[in-house]
Amino acid sequence: MIYPDLEMQIPDELGRVHFVGIGGSGMSGIARMMHQAGVPVTGSDRSANYSTEALEQLGIGVSIGHDAANVGDADTLVVTGALWQDNPEYQLALSRGLPVLHRSQALAWLARGKRVVSVAGAHGKTTSTGMIVTGLLGLGADPSFVNGGIIESLGVSSGPGADDLFVIEADESDKSFLLYDTAIALITNVDPEHLDFYGSREAFMQAFVDFARGAREQIVVSSDDPGAAEVLAALREGSGTAPIRTFGEHADADVRIVSIDASGPVRFAVELAGADGAVERHEAQLSVYGRHNAVNAVGALAVLTGLGFEAGAALAAIAGFGGTKRRFEFHAEVGGVRVYDDYAHHHTEVSALLDSARAVVGEEGRLIAIHQPHLYSRTKLFHREFAEALETGADHTVVIAVDGAREDPVEGVTGALVADDFADQSRVAYRPDWQDAADYLAEIARPGDVMVTMSCGTVYRIIPQVVAALRDRFEPAGE
Repeated sequence: MIYPDLEMQIPDELGRVHFVGIGGSGMSGIARMMHQAGVPVTGSDRSANYSTEALEQLGIGVSIGHDAANVGDADTLVVTGALWQDNPEYQLALSRGLPVLHRSQALAWLARGKRVVSVAGAHGKTTSTGMIVTGLLGLGADPSFVNGGIIESLGVSSGPGADDLFVIEADESDKSFLLYDTAIALITNVDPEHLDFYGSREAFMQAFVDFARGAREQIVVSSDDPGAAEVLAALREGSGTAPIRTFGEHADADVRIVSIDASGPVRFAVELAGADGAVERHEAQLSVYGRHNAVNAVGALAVLTGLGFEAGAALAAIAGFGGTKRRFEFHAEVGGVRVYDDYAHHHTEVSALLDSARAVVGEEGRLIAIHQPHLYSRTKLFHREFAEALETGADHTVVIAVDGAREDPVEGVTGALVADDFADQSRVAYRPDWQDAADYLAEIARPGDVMVTMSCGTVYRIIPQVVAALRDRFEPAGE
């Protein structure tokens, strides 16, 4: 794991820039932006994906596999935090004395001199960022943006704009959200995680307080989330912060949701004070599912109205948001079985996802979760919470092997920890082998079922195997 040096002076000129881990959702967006700004860019990643292919189509040289030779004549290295310290490209840059920027520092370089809208939170920040960007574009603004996921309607995760606004998804996992010169801060929620980095819950909470205090123009905070409420209380105890606005379902929220219908694409009504101080009521329908997306939309609305846009027009613009890649993304339907993929990797996110996915399942169908535990440390700490979320939200769950990502394996920590915590063992199966899992899913599937893979790891790569197994079951050759 490589953490950003928050005290490092970022060079004004970067020269030729090489990205190690360029295929990541955040890294690819930053690389695209630098390329579009005229910076010579190359990159490498351990495997090809849709992001590396899209970058190559732009003319960016991408090497698959990590090798010191990939660095070439680069003047600056940009790295993802998930990189191993012994990466040969990283080690070569150190030996040459090249500036090594964490991806958040590269993003800060891009956003220098801009009016930055920073979106932070344990969950919902990618969607909220996408909603703000979609809303601004629909309102006639032209912001720059870097999101942690591809905005479906735009087909990209980043883009340059002519306005002074720059909307970013700000990562709290390693304090990198403190790097940005934030004008408007949005906090979607504060669910303590990444304690391996922070060391304590108190340090994690304080980082969010510091992030909010750094905002120059406005702070927008969830009224409903308990962690956000703690941050809000700490902000109000002090002095000198930017004006604070709250959003959510709480009776005291400044931008308040007064009704939600999540039986289909989510509908909701919201109340807030207008320019004359009188309470306005507006209704909206999104094209995405789930009550959590109503809350995300109202957070985006609070930001947009705080920027001076009229509430009704802002809501209509937000309604044009069609989702982000890997957020309940539809992949295939075989034999009446629909297969989706989602990035959910925290138990709170899993609960919200399954709640919204339930609205897609018909009366006869079942909701089948395919859960890839992400990180050994997270699995060890939260296996009970994941089991509870999955057993409560899904009709059946298949747990596959842990994606350790940057972590070394931990003895005794496997997906079986999650599966074993189910009260009803008939509703869960632990299948660490992917092909075995795909065959099992096809065996139990029946028309009307909805299957959803979930993890921020590699689980989306199992989808072709699942689809092939479903076709073997429902569409056998020669019939």
